[in-house]
Amino acid sequence: MTENQILEGLGLIVVLAVGSQLLASRLRIPALIVLLPVGFTAGALTDIVNPDKLLGDAFSPMVSLAVAVILYEAGLGLNISRLHGHMRRVVARLIWLGVLLTWVATAALAVPLLGMSKSAAIMLGVILVVSGPTVVGPLLHFVRPTERLQRILIWEGSLIDPVGGILGALVFHAVVASDSNGLGGKLGQFAVSSAVGLIGGAVGAAVLWFLLSRLQLGDVLGTTAQLAAAVGVAAACDAIRDDTGLIAAVVMGMALANLPGVSLPARRPFLETLVSLTIGLLFISISATVTPASLRHVILPTLVLVAALVLVIRPLIAFLSTAGTDVPRGERAFIGWMAPRGIVAAATASTFSATLVADHVDGAQKILPATFLVIVTTVTLYGLSAHPVARRLGVLRPARARPLLVGGDLWAIDLGRALTSAGLDVLMWAGRDEQRDLIRAAGLNLAPGELLAAATGEGAELEGITGVLLLTEEDDFNALASANLRGTVDGFVHRLGPPGLSHGVVAPYTPGDTLFGAELNRPELARRYEGGARIASRPVEQGLPAGHTLLFLVRPDGRLDPVTRTRTPQPGAHDTAILLGPHRAPGPVRAD
Repeated sequence: MTENQILEGLGLIVVLAVGSQLLASRLRIPALIVLLPVGFTAGALTDIVNPDKLLGDAFSPMVSLAVAVILYEAGLGLNISRLHGHMRRVVARLIWLGVLLTWVATAALAVPLLGMSKSAAIMLGVILVVSGPTVVGPLLHFVRPTERLQRILIWEGSLIDPVGGILGALVFHAVVASDSNGLGGKLGQFAVSSAVGLIGGAVGAAVLWFLLSRLQLGDVLGTTAQLAAAVGVAAACDAIRDDTGLIAAVVMGMALANLPGVSLPARRPFLETLVSLTIGLLFISISATVTPASLRHVILPTLVLVAALVLVIRPLIAFLSTAGTDVPRGERAFIGWMAPRGIVAAATASTFSATLVADHVDGAQKILPATFLVIVTTVTLYGLSAHPVARRLGVLRPARARPLLVGGDLWAIDLGRALTSAGLDVLMWAGRDEQRDLIRAAGLNLAPGELLAAATGEGAELEGITGVLLLTEEDDFNALASANLRGTVDGFVHRLGPPGLSHGVVAPYTPGDTLFGAELNRPELARRYEGGARIASRPVEQGLPAGHTLLFLVRPDGRLDPVTRTRTPQPGAHDTAILLGPHRAPGPVRAD
């Protein structure tokens, strides 16, 4: 290809990847539903999107390194201490039963349906055991099932991706080693491959632990060091033994997430952005390598395989995994209806199948097109049906907001009561014991004492919280906490405005929108409350009385829309307004 064709092809792949993700976001559907057909169509209509022609022999190593970065980032979210009790038992069963039953069933069906050899069928089976948070997460974010159900499925997806990556690499080397002479040689090559990946991951984790815990690199250099270590260690392992870098990347991520002395934020914007872009590029590139001719003879057999996986195997896994637990019937059924395949399946199929074809493994040429069809079918099926199925099963989370109010002053408790009366599930947190007693006396839900400390200090994600309001009398605390909490909650984080530029060390100079406009800052609100102003809820259709100040709007679907310094939401006829009443004029002093 000419230099201009290479530039056009690379540019088009990037544009198609990002454009597909933008379109999917606007349509509120999983990105894979758009990425896969777009990449397939681009590959069928033009030659410049073909990564084999653009990159040649470099394509397969680049896919391996890209998947290593994805698996490393996924491994960082696997803090085992957060998986406990009932949830741990269900997730553990979903992992080992899911891997075992899916692997065996797929391999057994692939031999007669797709005409594969046993080795190729075993490889396809291990490829299709994975699901993945990059597919399940967006689906659950759109569906919004109950919190427990969402946590179970997210943990399953997060754990089964690296488990599948490790098994895929190990099985791949076992299949390749099957051509060597003697059982001892086969076991030796299998053991060497495992050892290279595990040792490489351990060494990389140790290096990163030293860099992040001892050198205090900061966010930018710390993230750069993680990326360099993940790519460098994966590349070194792959150079020693093919595809052992996947094992090393997973081990590094999981080890770093659980090693003491390393504080990792709940959200990693740079890595998340890089992973999102990488997923788009990989799906466009990999699906472009699937030709219409390669699909011609595998479409119907693969659809039969998908039907067995969706209608028999997954429901059986869900039933066995939740047996003897208190998971309700509706949640069990939804677990049985959520197992889409994603990026790790596509990337491992692309990486492993080419080598198996070159080694003349019978049926290996069908691995990639069959995997492509399984991904397209499962993502489309679950993506379009998940919300109606969840609604019919009664496992949808209530649409109402669940704000966390940080502060225990009387007016903040008054605000909590008003929001509760408007139908919201309010959670409050306060530092002083007397404030916590007042919150309990008001009948409001009190967050555990370690909740805010974990979120602000360790970056732990505030699961189930849809917004945070920082309402304490310490302006600097509000400012610092707002900066730390952004990214740990799926919603807004707002604080009270400080009294002015002369007040506080941090508060006046911290960016971010503040509550209630420029005039109604913290001391002004406290002054009005002490002067007799009270906070109450009132339906908008009854009119907003004169002299009252609008603080929030509670929308009919339960969303909380705050008034901020830069934005005042427009009331709707069916909204509920949260208002700050006017001052009460002091009455005449009576002489006794």
